[in-house]
Amino acid sequence: MRRVVPAPRLVAVVRHGPPPSWSRHATTSLRRGIGPAYDDPMTDLHPFIAGLPKAELHVHHVGSASPRIVSELAARHPDSKVPTDPEALVDYFTFTDFAHFVEVYLSVVDLVRTPEDVRLLTFEIARDMARQNIRYAELTITPYSSTRRGIDERAFMAAIEDARKAAEAELGVVLRWCFDIPGEAGLVSAEETARLAVDLRPEGLVSFGLGGPEIGVPRPQFKPYFDRAIAAGLHSVPHAGETTGPQTIWDALNDLRAERIGHGTSAVRDPALLAHLAEHRIALEVCPTSNIATRAVAHLDEHPIKEMVAAGVLVTINSDDPPMFGTDLNTEYAVAARLLELDERGLASLAKNAVEASFLDPAGKARIAAEIDTYTDRWLAR
Repeated sequence: MRRVVPAPRLVAVVRHGPPPSWSRHATTSLRRGIGPAYDDPMTDLHPFIAGLPKAELHVHHVGSASPRIVSELAARHPDSKVPTDPEALVDYFTFTDFAHFVEVYLSVVDLVRTPEDVRLLTFEIARDMARQNIRYAELTITPYSSTRRGIDERAFMAAIEDARKAAEAELGVVLRWCFDIPGEAGLVSAEETARLAVDLRPEGLVSFGLGGPEIGVPRPQFKPYFDRAIAAGLHSVPHAGETTGPQTIWDALNDLRAERIGHGTSAVRDPALLAHLAEHRIALEVCPTSNIATRAVAHLDEHPIKEMVAAGVLVTINSDDPPMFGTDLNTEYAVAARLLELDERGLASLAKNAVEASFLDPAGKARIAAEIDTYTDRWLAR
């Protein structure tokens, strides 16, 4: 039965919310009008969501560093301006606009300076994912940001692969990589990212992306690098249409041969584009709280996810840079439940969207989809 809920309101209450280390950050974000609201016992699905097996397709490596890890890295590198106090990170991770978000993000990137930093960050991200019952994640990594800071490229690859294998063995979390171009760094970074992806391809690498600002960074210029990655067997997953219009998404589809679109927030402005995405099952990696935090969307109740789903687009739910936005994937599923008026079956279907849109092998997809069905059936049988 479909739950009918009122439009979400922004309040300063979190029920069954993010992990304890993030709870104050999340609550403070809510008071500032950044995060979503869940104070409705009639529609509180957090207990179901917490146990729901999930896959995540749009989550950034450095952007997933918890306050605990960021503060530890900042303490290792005292020349950084990033606060060492986890509580001070609440204010530090409050953004005035997308450009300010990129500035803060890059300051955290600068904390990852050694292979040991890389390995620590990667494994701890997997630990946080395991707590949320995330079974599979495609983690977006920007190797150029690390190699240009002096980390040996082969040591970098070894560090992420060691963490990946340990995460699967010890935590039951399957990780795969998307290497993305930092668009703000230009074609030099595109050339380097393509070289690292193709020539030093680590075992876990499945896709090739493009992140960073969209304004002033047209997608077509990156075509040769995506062509090279695709020829090497990697999937194309660029960000597009987050802070620009539908044409950026068309460019990602036509020039970069995108198989999924990161964000795609502006797709709803173009009915023909929505129809194209729906017809070809090109998934959108939707990150609601991120869009509010970076001001890509003004208010949560204006988020275009409802129009995306109504048009038949394959929508997946993701957390993007979760600690920076005071959220996690469980919280984003609660946001989606509110915005889309979902019950447990609806949330299970949403979780299976991510499995379908993933680049996991067929056996792996079938395994997680079956887990989702079994869990949901047992929950409802209570």
